[in-house]
Order: sequence, then structure tokens, then C-alpha cells
Amino acid sequence: MKRVKLIVAYDGTNYHGWQVQDNGITIEEVLNRTISELVQEDIKVIGATRTDAGVHACGNVAVFDTESRIPGDKFSFALNQRLPEDIRIQESCEVDADFHPRYADTVKTYEYNILNRRFELPSKRLYASFCYYPMDIERMNQAAAYLVGEHDFKSFCSIRTQVEDTVRRIYSITIKKNEDDRIDIRISGNGFLYNMVRIIVGSLVKVGCGFWKPEQIKEALEARDRSKAGPKAPAEGLTLISIEEETLPAVIREENEHWSYRVNQGEIESFGKAYIQIYACDECDFERLLLRLVKQASRNGAKQIHVRDNTGHLTLGYKAEYF
Repeated sequence: MKRVKLIVAYDGTNYHGWQVQDNGITIEEVLNRTISELVQEDIKVIGATRTDAGVHACGNVAVFDTESRIPGDKFSFALNQRLPEDIRIQESCEVDADFHPRYADTVKTYEYNILNRRFELPSKRLYASFCYYPMDIERMNQAAAYLVGEHDFKSFCSIRTQVEDTVRRIYSITIKKNEDDRIDIRISGNGFLYNMVRIIVGSLVKVGCGFWKPEQIKEALEARDRSKAGPKAPAEGLTLISIEEETLPAVIREENEHWSYRVNQGEIESFGKAYIQIYACDECDFERLLLRLVKQASRNGAKQIHVRDNTGHLTLGYKAEYF
């Protein structure tokens, strides 16, 4: 048995998203069927992330297990001969049996395209949303700066989100307008909640069109209330650009208005130890922060995790649901 990793690109126009479902054909369904026919086994791929109906991808990641003797790097060629023309494997390779695309530390990058001109262009309708209001890129970049860093993005995700923790880290947001009247919004982060990118874009559009001040993005973020953020942008403008594995950093240092901490992971590989120091944290966020840091260090391979708390919340006999 071996595990094969695929880098998958697709035009999402004709699909009901990535995940298999009853109401329409999906990318995952097509991959399962095509790989199963190729290797004559019942194959179920595991995707790194799920994209919505109409969303495109240049580099989604998936893995599957097989007994096939086909070399890992040859699956891309074999599958591309069998897949429909709107799905293509960009790369394939064999990976370790315990590699899981959803649990690996990665940097995910999305790009959202907006056609900003007086009238629509039919040739762009499937790959960019349309806005005829003139948009102020400088104001949008000012607003986007409030979202960079580690924050609770509860305001910027669908109310149907099922995850317990809505904290994510955004590394960068860049917004630029091209000569062809296309505005590109590129967002990189360690992970994204359900509809998070599209809601961020919808909120930034409100700023760009002059309906919101840039500071209202910060107000929406602090509210932790979906109703305070902008609308969800249309799916067709969104493309998953890449999912890149992240090298385990020796030290993580994060600080915002609600918490401040440092995680030292330099001894995980050699001694299996990680050290967490919490400098400051709002009382309502403390347990979630502690659990998140402990779980992350554990996933990164730490067998012993030492915690020092400067806030006074961690007392003798303290109990949390993870321990």
C-alpha cells in the first residue's frame, strides 16, 4: 500500500464544489471515479480543503491510498488522459503513509478577481465578479491591514461553520488594479473558515465603493458577529492558488489586542518538548487560546508541553476539556 499526493487544478464552473454530495457532480466525485477505474480499486481521495460550487483552483491538494504498481509521479500523466478537460493534475508523487493534507502545517493562498468597469465583459463572467462602482484601492488596502495577523474571524465566516475555534492567522493581503480593469485580491493564511475569503472580499468591496470607512473592517472583526461584516462575494471570482507545506518554525510569537504569547518548538524534533508562554490574554479567550496552542504543539510532534502563564488564569488544579 502506498499514499499518492496530487496537485489538482480545475475550472469549478460546472461543479457543485469539491466535496461529494447528492445534488450535483463534484471534483471529488470525478477524481474518485477516474482513479478507481485506472487502478481497479475502490478509491476515496482526501482533499486538503473544500471549495464551493463555482470556485476554481490552480493547486488544491489531495491524497489517496492504492496497491497499484504505477509509480507515484506517473499518476498525473495517466489521470490527465482520462479526466475531463476542466480538471487537470499538475503534479503527483508518493508521500509518507501518515501524511494528511488537512492536518499538515500549510500556507493557503487564494485570489479573488473583480472586473471593475462600466459594463461587463461576457468572456470574464465565469472567472471574475463584476462591480460598476469605482473602487478605491488605497482605502481597501488600509482596511485589509486590520485583518493581517492572528485574530478571531467569527464575523467573517458562515453561520453554518461547524468548527469550534474560529481563530486563524492571515499572513498577507494584497490588492491591486490591473490595466484591464481587473482588481486582484490575494490572501494568504494558515487556514480559512467556511466562506471566510468571500466574506472578507465582500467587506473590502464595501470599503472600496465608499459605503464603509476602512475602520469599519476592524469594528466588524472585533464584534465577532457575522451580521457586522459585509456580504459574501460571488463564487466565480475566487481561485485557490496554492497550498504549500510550511516548515516548522522554531519560535511562534503572536500579539493582538486580546492575547500575547510565544511558543518555542525548537526542541520538538530532538527532545519532543515544546514551551508555551502566555504573556497576556482576555479571560474569555484564555481557555480557547491554551487549548489551541497545546493542540498545535501536539500535532507538531511535542510529547511534553510546558506552559508558563503570566495572566493569573492558570492556577493549581486548572482543568480544561483537552487534558
